[in-house]
Amino acid sequence: MDTTLVDFSDMRWQRGDLSFIFNGHLRPNVSLVVLDNDLKVFQRIRCEETEMEIEEEVDVLMSSDVVAAQMSTKAITFQRAQTGWVFREDKTESVGTFSADYYHIGGILLESRKRREHLSAEDLKKNKELLDSLSRGFFVENSCDPCVRRESIQPPPPSPVSWEEYVTAPSGRWPHLGRPMVVKESRKSLKATVAMSEEFPIRLDRLLDVLEIIAPFKHFLKLREFVQLKLPSGFPVKIEIPVLPTITAKITFQDFQARDSDYYPQSFFLIPNNFKEDPNRFPDL
Repeated sequence: MDTTLVDFSDMRWQRGDLSFIFNGHLRPNVSLVVLDNDLKVFQRIRCEETEMEIEEEVDVLMSSDVVAAQMSTKAITFQRAQTGWVFREDKTESVGTFSADYYHIGGILLESRKRREHLSAEDLKKNKELLDSLSRGFFVENSCDPCVRRESIQPPPPSPVSWEEYVTAPSGRWPHLGRPMVVKESRKSLKATVAMSEEFPIRLDRLLDVLEIIAPFKHFLKLREFVQLKLPSGFPVKIEIPVLPTITAKITFQDFQARDSDYYPQSFFLIPNNFKEDPNRFPDL
């Protein structure tokens, strides 16, 4: 896989020329390699995290909300997007090499439930400042101070509920045993835009067949039913969904070409001889 996206820093995309090579028959610690074609270096992506990385991840989890989110599409609607000021007509534009019909998507409901009884007042303040800065289009850099490991939170006080009271409680109404829950629930309606093209060389149902094999999950049947019953005909070559007031997620298929397995030579998937290994080219990998 090739990409020009290297990083995202200071609200700007950093571009370059990267390639990812995956060889499934090799050992996990050498099977995935990222190549920087500009610097002529490569780095093997580690499959195991170091103890320090695990501790840092634990610190982040201990200072963040525990979030459970789901997106409801029961009331979803698709309406043709219009263009023109006086004489309105259905919007049709080119997305890359494909002609696509644009639709407005309504009725998407994002429901989230946050648990935060493990957070301190300082954690809540920092998280709110970070979210506010992102909503205004800014990013707050982390402090350069040395990372201080967080102490484990104190266990909750002993519960006054006896075992007999717990096992005899009505179904679905068991008494709470842990620390008092601090829960924040929210619902947010989202509006999105999708561009559907009949010219895309792969049909969406064929893509679903592949995804069902390589990434099966229990709700896949619902996804297939949603595509067959509600999604307009064609392939979604462009999707825009607002994430924050100033940030919109956009997925675009500019071009697509299907090739047979013997189209590229085997050397195309090997590390070039003039590339040198740099284990620190991408510190976060």
